[in-house]
Amino acid sequence: MSRKSIVLSLAVVAALGLAACATATPPDQVKAPQPTRPVDAERLYTGRWLEIARLPMRLTDGCVAGASSYELRSPTTLAVRDTCQSGTPTGKEKAIGADATILDPGTNAKFRARYFAGFVTWEYWILDHDDDYTWFISADPTFDKLWIYTREVPSAETLAQLVARARALGYDTSRLEFPPTA
Repeated sequence: MSRKSIVLSLAVVAALGLAACATATPPDQVKAPQPTRPVDAERLYTGRWLEIARLPMRLTDGCVAGASSYELRSPTTLAVRDTCQSGTPTGKEKAIGADATILDPGTNAKFRARYFAGFVTWEYWILDHDDDYTWFISADPTFDKLWIYTREVPSAETLAQLVARARALGYDTSRLEFPPTA
């Protein structure tokens, strides 16, 4: 390996390390509402969830038919696999995996996912869910990101109720995107 390649590799590692620091949410940046209900980890963190709505972010530009799959590995750890299709529901799949740790064992409504071997972390809060675990609303603690997930494509009435619930949590739902689902 040439000296230039080594320096470039070290620069990339340093940049990723700084990104990891930047993605951890400092306490003074927490602005989202606290989760309203405890989560049954075995029910929520198992299987595939469809991303029905989200607030826009550059990372998901061009992504449709989004989904998150969870696998509970222990009472406090899980695997996450986020996917979407590029451009259309039949487009090329984009996927990223993470190892995650539940931050509030017993309540189970907050977890931190570590992507790219831990170089990037992201905290997720389950703000609300239904008793049957057919939907949940997730956000980051900064109040910048919001997702609505369901197990199946919801009816228009159910979707309107979920959007109203997100609005009641204080989010600007006029900014929500509703990408096509598979």
